[in-house]
Amino acid sequence: MVSNNSEVTFDSGLVAIIRTKTADEARTAATALIASGVDVIEFTTTTPAVFDLIEEFASNKDVHVGLGTAMSRAHVLSGKDAGAKFVISPHVSQEVIEATKQAGLISIPGVASPTEVADALRFGADMLKFFPASSLGPNYLKSVRDPFPGNTWMATGGISLDTIEEWVLAGVSGFGLGSPLTSGGTSEIPNRVAAFKKAIATARGK
Repeated sequence: MVSNNSEVTFDSGLVAIIRTKTADEARTAATALIASGVDVIEFTTTTPAVFDLIEEFASNKDVHVGLGTAMSRAHVLSGKDAGAKFVISPHVSQEVIEATKQAGLISIPGVASPTEVADALRFGADMLKFFPASSLGPNYLKSVRDPFPGNTWMATGGISLDTIEEWVLAGVSGFGLGSPLTSGGTSEIPNRVAAFKKAIATARGK
């Protein structure tokens, strides 16, 4: 992920979401994802010791680490102190977006309607997380995007390999992926990361 002022772009297009029951599970998954070539990782506030994990992995200069499921200004400030570079929420919160921008971090709120898109942009969002993506669909996103040109979109929720091309054609630049990368266990992570990277690169080339 790269941010130049208000411009936010993706390289591989993958944002790995870490949401686990224990800190050890999160650490194991993140280590395997990085070893497999993932360079953007989101640790969610629902994961135990989330800020310790962010601090631990933010020391790796080859990885962009951020805070996910941010629900308050306190979350944002703790994330910044731990070394997070971006903040993602499942919803549009003026408090979270403004705190994120004041902290000098990239703001990525979740949106699902034209009203939410307009509010997120008015509050200062850098990127828009289309969520829950699979429930709404690429065609819905195309309709929502039309009145709001020039924005960077990330799709999260129910993304599969088979739908990557549809989402890219609908204007998505990045994908938030949790269980599609990790549900098969650590040994499957390299294959899954490679498969999604290939699907994204192929779709972008069409």
